[in-house]
Amino acid sequence: MRVGRKTLTKAALNAAGTVCVVLGVLGIFLPLLPATPFLLLASACYIRGSERLHRRLLSNRHLGPYITNIKDKRGLPLRAKVYTLALLWASVAYSSYRFGLSPVSLALVACALCTTLFVARLKTLKT
Repeated sequence: MRVGRKTLTKAALNAAGTVCVVLGVLGIFLPLLPATPFLLLASACYIRGSERLHRRLLSNRHLGPYITNIKDKRGLPLRAKVYTLALLWASVAYSSYRFGLSPVSLALVACALCTTLFVARLKTLKT
């Protein structure tokens, strides 16, 4: 039996979407792993790969509103912004302490600054 190119493409998109969901969920708990880009990428993969998986992702009670608010440019709740930035800078401070003044520390600080600017520029939702 021959599998078509379209079927393989959809399978690859669904697999990539699932990997992105896992990385996005990990990014919620691991501050230097960004949740938002992975969740948005998962949504984009599922849109093209499986409408059922896309609906399931957006109907998830924890991830769905988060993804929808970001995609619709509505913003993030203040609590999420504070939590994100506090964990981000705590982990960068700890990592910089452990690595000392090195290129790794400078790269971490540069990434943290870019992330801080991104989060700060998002609208703040009133909850």
